[in-house]
Amino acid sequence: MRVFLDSNVLFSGICAKGGPPAQIIDLHSTNELRIVICQLVLDEVVRTLRLKKPGNLPAIYKLLTNSPPEIIVNPPLQAIKPYERYLSFGDATILAAAVHAEAGYLVTGDKHFYEDNTLSGVAGIKIVTPAQFIQSLSQ
Repeated sequence: MRVFLDSNVLFSGICAKGGPPAQIIDLHSTNELRIVICQLVLDEVVRTLRLKKPGNLPAIYKLLTNSPPEIIVNPPLQAIKPYERYLSFGDATILAAAVHAEAGYLVTGDKHFYEDNTLSGVAGIKIVTPAQFIQSLSQ
């Protein structure tokens, strides 16, 4: 199963051990699922770690070295455009990347993705929180 992570989920999974974001990273590390991110997500996570939690930088490098996620190129502008009707450019970029990656899920903590409950249907991807994703695995 391919799961696209938004930067907030990857950041939380690296910094806060034990919660749903960390559980998702652990499932990836044991090959039970495949994390997919785009270059934009990776750049944002590294930048945020440097600014807010520099002590956690070794954790992202360990992930990238030992069990790297699949990193796709950022989506082209024409792939982002359809989602700008619903989201800001940055969030539309993340959604377009998840769709382009053919992921089964977009896992995010951003409420912007949930404000319009038609977005999941428009994009053709399940958009869930980390906790909802972990819960869906046990069903």
